[in-house]
Amino acid sequence: MTSTSEGRRAKSGKAVKAVKAPIVTGGHTRIRPFNTRDTYPEQNLDNDLCQAVVAGDTVYVRGQIGQDLDTSESVGIGDAGAQAEQAMANIAMLLEEAGSRMEHLVKLTIYLIDPRYREAVYRTVGRWTKGVHPISTGLVVSALARPEWLCEIDAVAVIPEEEQA
Repeated sequence: MTSTSEGRRAKSGKAVKAVKAPIVTGGHTRIRPFNTRDTYPEQNLDNDLCQAVVAGDTVYVRGQIGQDLDTSESVGIGDAGAQAEQAMANIAMLLEEAGSRMEHLVKLTIYLIDPRYREAVYRTVGRWTKGVHPISTGLVVSALARPEWLCEIDAVAVIPEEEQA
């Protein structure tokens, strides 16, 4: 499982926040733990969450959006396809940190704020899941947590027996 050190710089030259080491709570491994007071400072929240949970041989990935997980910067503003690309890259990275890979995806849930974004988002998701054949549910919702986010994708995957520690 991966962690970064304080002071690392992203390709853009901007500082990258340190990735907290996974923690084990309730017998399950929590990948990239965080608190919403840090992630959403404009909101009065104080919830301990994480980006993914490994429970047994299953990995549950939190809904991913067009946001760089290392910098918390929104990417692809106004471009649903670009946001889906970032979301899928986040999912791939989180699965690897959890000991799984994209070919072990079993379910995706895709949330769109406008059905007109479906083609761009699903085309992007299709590139990432070519040959994998996960099940998928698509929903159109009235809004996501921030107005610039056009789509959100969550995932469930397994860790194959031969890759379990």
